[in-house]
Amino acid sequence: MSAELMKGSPVSKRIRSQVKERILELEGQYGRVPGLAIVRAGEDPASVWYANSLKKAASKVGIQTRIVALPEEVTQDEFEGVLQDLNRAEDVHGIILQEPYPSHIDADRIVSLLDPDKDVDGVHPLNAGYHFLGAPRFIPATPLGGLMLLEEYGVPIKGAEAVVVGRSNIVGKPMAMLLLSRHATVTICHSRTRDLGEVTRRADILCVAVGKPGLITGEMIKPGAVVVDFGTNPVGDELKGDVEFESAVQVAGMITPVPGGTGPVTTAVLLRNVLQAFERKLGVGA
Repeated sequence: MSAELMKGSPVSKRIRSQVKERILELEGQYGRVPGLAIVRAGEDPASVWYANSLKKAASKVGIQTRIVALPEEVTQDEFEGVLQDLNRAEDVHGIILQEPYPSHIDADRIVSLLDPDKDVDGVHPLNAGYHFLGAPRFIPATPLGGLMLLEEYGVPIKGAEAVVVGRSNIVGKPMAMLLLSRHATVTICHSRTRDLGEVTRRADILCVAVGKPGLITGEMIKPGAVVVDFGTNPVGDELKGDVEFESAVQVAGMITPVPGGTGPVTTAVLLRNVLQAFERKLGVGA
């Protein structure tokens, strides 16, 4: 068996095209376009690369984007002051707080100070709570992109046995909630799970988001299962997923490649979330 590849580019292109068209329409009506601020602190290479990549993608659909690059030695008060300024800025409709934070920064406090109406990545406790209650405003883009891929490729979710490996607040937990909202039976695995392979082999849908390259091998996958790999791990000059692709592709029925799977959809969903925040500010659309 060789799995069908669930490629993200077609979904991403469709979303970006819709976002660009809508922004042009709103600009014609209101003379304004959405604004996005990407906040990062320090010079972590992956963070710098992602911020620049997101800015480029946002500019292509008509979103005005600024990168707020803070020094590694930024103080808590300085960081909070910058965030409060962005919260008040009339031309900023979405704010993304880029990880990692410097070790001396209280990340939980920073996130709690983010304006929930500008929290386009769904990390604020209020937005997380709305999602938990089944009435989401902003859903973290990575898991939502994973769900959209499942729907794009016609994967039956209702009644399926789904296993999510990883319990982070930005991928694992919200992915589990999304699958639960689609009536899957969901199990969440983590570093304390006993005999991980025994659990993952039960999954009709296996979603992996732990940040450990090759953690899930082919022998840990149920034959014919659908595998969504959220991992993006630099290994030498390559980008590797959390799933060992070479063995998994021989067992799974469908699988997302890394790169080219969930990544492109994540970016597109973020751009759509910025548009939705802009529409809410205008009192239209959403």
